[in-house]
Amino acid sequence: MPSIVDGLLDAAQRDLGYREQSNGYTKFGEWYYANVDKSDSYFKTAPWCDMFVTWAAHQAGVEEYVGEFAYTVDHAKWFRQQDAWSEEPEPGAIVFFDWSGGDSVEGIDHVGIVEKVDGAKVFTIEGNADRVWLKRKERDPGKIVGYGLPRKVQENLGARVESASEQVESAAVGSASEPPMKASAVQHVSVSARQPFAGVTSELPQVQDATASAAVLVALLCTAVAVKRVRDRRPAHAVGGGGRSHRASGWSRDLFA
Repeated sequence: MPSIVDGLLDAAQRDLGYREQSNGYTKFGEWYYANVDKSDSYFKTAPWCDMFVTWAAHQAGVEEYVGEFAYTVDHAKWFRQQDAWSEEPEPGAIVFFDWSGGDSVEGIDHVGIVEKVDGAKVFTIEGNADRVWLKRKERDPGKIVGYGLPRKVQENLGARVESASEQVESAAVGSASEPPMKASAVQHVSVSARQPFAGVTSELPQVQDATASAAVLVALLCTAVAVKRVRDRRPAHAVGGGGRSHRASGWSRDLFA
């Protein structure tokens, strides 16, 4: 199985030279509308740099670590939330630009994928580059706000799952090592429990087993929460609200890539 970097770059390179149609339509916007967010058909003709990144991530099967976004600002914020934001480039990183040279996430205009790094030079693959193309670019580091690292998202998710698994094991071992209930106490409770219905016995000695099961269940829920934090790749306020709000809040700036 290829690494995140190899898979993402391979997918991004497949359509180099692709050009949007005269009305702004792209297959990446069409795909995004059909597979990620059906809230607004405007996605089909919207500025498409981030939808291309999402498409490439899906082609490589790494969308869990790259995220699914159409709006660059929210995409960058997501990487920060995942503790996967960096100021240092690396191949496979998602690179975010501000054409005014600012360093604020709120000012991000454009996004691409880092293909290689050569000293201070950053080489990228970008959709909607030069207004219409999918092409390679050499970028000025002074216009780069920062980098989202899919590799780091994967590492952090693995660490969370491992930690939660250790909690499961610890809870199970701890419950199993607890001393059993005294026989007299068990007998007393058992008799009381079956008084209303003659002949019906209660398995209350198994309370200890139930406690262990509950502890394991809680730990498993912790695991699910850890995984969900990463898999929530499309915050409702970011993409689910549709393309119209994005048109007013920054997508058009992407056209100057």
